[in-house]
Amino acid sequence: MKIGIVDTTFSRIDMGRIAIDELKNYAGVKYVRRTVPGIKDIPVEAKKLIEEENCDIVVTLGWVGRAEKDALSYIALSVGKIIAELMTNKHIIDVTIHEDEAEDEKTLLRVAENRVREHVRNAIDLVRNPERLTKHAGTGQRQGYEDIGPILK
Repeated sequence: MKIGIVDTTFSRIDMGRIAIDELKNYAGVKYVRRTVPGIKDIPVEAKKLIEEENCDIVVTLGWVGRAEKDALSYIALSVGKIIAELMTNKHIIDVTIHEDEAEDEKTLLRVAENRVREHVRNAIDLVRNPERLTKHAGTGQRQGYEDIGPILK
């Protein structure tokens, strides 16, 4: 198994380092890391990791500022990522932190670290153990925050 990691210089923390740290918990998982300037550069780099580096899955690590133009850039990333997935027939797991998710930097850092780590585990499960994800279907899982649980009848 080989995972691609794409992060950005725009991010305010080293999200790639966090992802790699989480990957060290899994024996036999190789990775390739690439860093691009901003989130609109992510889709092509993810596609290249799949096609040129033979990655089984890619985890993209983006950071979105508070401005409206940043939100528009996120939409561009999302569309590009989906196109890259469809072109390669491989999952590209988007892990994006939006600065307006938290009022203070301490909370934002906690959300970011948790979200990166949980999505790295999700990526591994998608390739190695998809039935583990099926066991959690409908359980209100949240990456970055506490799980909210299912709606019970």
